[in-house]
Amino acid sequence: MNKNKNIRWGIIGCGAVTEVKSGPAYQKTDGFEVVAVMRRNAELVQDYAQRHGIKKYYTDAQALIDDDEVDAVYIATPPDSHMEYALKVAKANKIACIEKPLAPSLSDSEAIVAAFEAAKLPLFVAYYRRSLPRFQQVKQCIDNGDIGSVRHVSWQFHSPTSALDESKEYNWRTDKQVALGGYFDDLASHGLDLFAYLFGNYEKVSGVGVNQQALYSAFDAVSACWHHKNGITGTGYWNFGAFKHKDEVVVLGSLGEIRFSIFEEQPIYIYTGDQTQSFNIENPENIQRYHVENMRQQLSSGEPVHPSTGQTALHTSWVMEQILQAD
Repeated sequence: MNKNKNIRWGIIGCGAVTEVKSGPAYQKTDGFEVVAVMRRNAELVQDYAQRHGIKKYYTDAQALIDDDEVDAVYIATPPDSHMEYALKVAKANKIACIEKPLAPSLSDSEAIVAAFEAAKLPLFVAYYRRSLPRFQQVKQCIDNGDIGSVRHVSWQFHSPTSALDESKEYNWRTDKQVALGGYFDDLASHGLDLFAYLFGNYEKVSGVGVNQQALYSAFDAVSACWHHKNGITGTGYWNFGAFKHKDEVVVLGSLGEIRFSIFEEQPIYIYTGDQTQSFNIENPENIQRYHVENMRQQLSSGEPVHPSTGQTALHTSWVMEQILQAD
């Protein structure tokens, strides 16, 4: 592929996540163009294409993948279909970006990464928090030694039961056949992946998942502990039936601590001695903007500059499986 030409993208699964979070980021990035979208519902995919100014739309994923005008494919479907589509994209010799988590299981994730490595194709995964300026600031503070040597990281995340959960209507995010960990798979994967970026790969991980509310088949409460290869320890718990919402990470160092949220746009606080420093960094309107721009930079330069690849996402899949694996 000519590195200087526009890369033409097709999107499989143009649902809610692609409306603002991701789809417009591809359209706004210099050197990228969205030329086709796919969704099984003909009326909805036509509506999406017309609203976003995309010339082609399909109800069959293979037709989009085989389109000669599509150079790369963004797979934005539920996780249980990621491997099926990813293997087809690799077979078609095309670049891919896959929504997180990479796949529901480690074995599926390994199959996806192996297919793209065998074909010598770039593979990106939408763990976009690695590219966001607010977390780049956190990384800079850690790498600069602003809190000394990092000793421990902890993450508390809990939220009340949603009306959808109480209704017991079907939701793929809480179907254990699609996502064993339920909302944990969808949400915790972001933070656990970010910790690998901030503190290095994990060495040992263990955890437990239970279903406390019996509202759906997946786990609704998960706890975990781990240590990174450099000796930093970590703990986390995620509960989706609590009395209030909380999302807080605490990074404990030898000289201070950093506090921030994974999902909320709250200030980043750095405490050292009797001093407090804070950073207010807003996320972009299209939250995957920097993630997408980093893909373009890597594809145009040939340099491995993107922080979220198939290999990094595979490590996160291993972490998730270690936490959720049956006793």
